Amino acid sequence: MFELDPRLHNDTIMMGDFPMSRLLLMNDSTYPWFILVPRRKEVTELYQLEKDDLCELWQESVLLGKWMSVAFQFDKLNVATLGNVVSQLHIHHVGRSRNDPCWPGPMWGQHPPKAYAPEEIEKLTQQVRADLAGSLGD
Repeated sequence: MFELDPRLHNDTIMMGDFPMSRLLLMNDSTYPWFILVPRRKEVTELYQLEKDDLCELWQESVLLGKWMSVAFQFDKLNVATLGNVVSQLHIHHVGRSRNDPCWPGPMWGQHPPKAYAPEEIEKLTQQVRADLAGSLGD
């Protein structure tokens, strides 16, 4: 059975489930930052996924990236699987802008996260669910 890593659970806000992955919002309003986590048990690397699961995950990643590029203003979408701190396979999707505090360098660990206000979370949750309604389950 799929279980979300405790650190991901503590650092993110659940947005919904695609057929293959869970969509999370990183609780850092500095950047538009979403994470996809394949809903598969004990997977730490992309190559551990079955071919069909991998194809579905990439389709969901592309869908998320396209949606983010319309919903947010940024100059570059960074997509990465790191896993040095959280080994559970997860894919970061971070919208980066020339005027963000770390541009053009890496943003990892550079500044403390700026948590979303409850009303911002509610607004983003509604936006995600409305815009991706055909792709996200309940």
